[in-house]
Amino acid sequence: MDKNKNAKKILFKNHFVLLGFGCIGRALLPLIFEKFDIQPSQVIIIAEEDSGLEIAQKYGVDFKLQRITLKNYVEVIGSILKENDFLIDVSIGISSTALILLCDQKGALYINAATEPWKEDFMLERLSLNRRTNYSLREEVLQLKGKTKKTAIITHGANPGLVSHFIKQALLNIAKDNGLTIDVPKKPSEWANLAMNLGIKVIHVAEQDSQVTYPPKAPGEFVNTWSTNGLIMEGLQPAEIGWGTHEVHWPHDAYSHSNGPQCAIYLAQPSAGVTVRSWTPTLGPFHGFLITHAETISVTNFLTLKNGSELLYRPTVHYAYNPCPDARLSIFELKSNEWQPQKKSRLALNEIIDGIDELGVLLMGNKKGAYWYGSTLSIQEAKRLAPYNNATSLQVAASMISGVIWAIEHPGEGIVEPEGMDHQYIINIAKPYLGKVGGYYTDWTPLKNRGQLYPEEIDANDPWQFLNIRVN
Repeated sequence: MDKNKNAKKILFKNHFVLLGFGCIGRALLPLIFEKFDIQPSQVIIIAEEDSGLEIAQKYGVDFKLQRITLKNYVEVIGSILKENDFLIDVSIGISSTALILLCDQKGALYINAATEPWKEDFMLERLSLNRRTNYSLREEVLQLKGKTKKTAIITHGANPGLVSHFIKQALLNIAKDNGLTIDVPKKPSEWANLAMNLGIKVIHVAEQDSQVTYPPKAPGEFVNTWSTNGLIMEGLQPAEIGWGTHEVHWPHDAYSHSNGPQCAIYLAQPSAGVTVRSWTPTLGPFHGFLITHAETISVTNFLTLKNGSELLYRPTVHYAYNPCPDARLSIFELKSNEWQPQKKSRLALNEIIDGIDELGVLLMGNKKGAYWYGSTLSIQEAKRLAPYNNATSLQVAASMISGVIWAIEHPGEGIVEPEGMDHQYIINIAKPYLGKVGGYYTDWTPLKNRGQLYPEEIDANDPWQFLNIRVN
């Protein structure tokens, strides 16, 4: 395991520009120096807060304290970026579309973990429901496809990002376990055909985070193991679901899109207010938040199979997230305050005393049972593997550094989503940082132990209906 982690460093002669230095920026910095043969002078951090300044100084890198806006981004970032530099975007509230265009003009590479709009343009109360969705943000950035030349990888954190590669590996594992001899699919239609032939109806990004902190969350405080602002923002966006062809019960609060591939729907509910049933191997069944995420749309679209205009197959895809206990309490407090954010926030890092982050994908519908494939990483192992990390941040950083290496080797691909990359390449680089990686079958279904105390509205004919998965 550590053999790959300590492989020969990659020579990089240009600059890494790290935009944002919160949880993920700090998590990435040690990995950049571990993977690349570079000098501190080749790394530049741009951040609007100086809370990570001591870490930057320890590594000897340049730290620019600057809030990036629509008015100054070309001047500030554009004056730094040179040809073949790499902009690693882990910011919030800075337009991904604007940054991708700037990088292309400068001949620089780009990667992000989430597609972001300008903060000023994304005041939820001023936007219609469909304009608040990740579907809408994805459609905007994909309008650049074919118009830019330099590689710009979008949404390549842990989820979205790494989980798309896990899904491909899970499909291959299930095929093998079903006695199928197949070539590794190359095209989206081939992956979709494989998923259809395996009977996959639903895919969850199923994550449980059991990391506990001391001191614990205080009243009026939002605590999380990754960006507090990021989770609040995602939780306030509408819940989004990649809508499968097997579904027969339309949700009472659901809306469809009229533009783009129309592969996903959204609910007239904050995503942190919608809960769903799911399962992970160590921690078992759970009720998780259906937090909106980009992979909901990109994976569903990737696994859509058509014959001309006729829709043949598409799975239901969404996130099922059981955050760390303090974050779960923070969400309940946020909800009880009618979605008005707490005045205080805290990123849990050094105060985490125990726990794991179990992040993977749960594929449902095959005759052998539901199958989960992913990473189980403890806080103890995360701290051993990389400084300034917890179990959650290291899963993100491992995926992002893998994407960075892929982009350097494939510099002229334009806009790239995780599904368009070689899954085995990414997993191989990320794996040494992911703890225990593996697959597990289960006999769990969302109908297990249901209706024993009170009658419930269920579809007993098909356990994999969203009606059965949603917690009413």
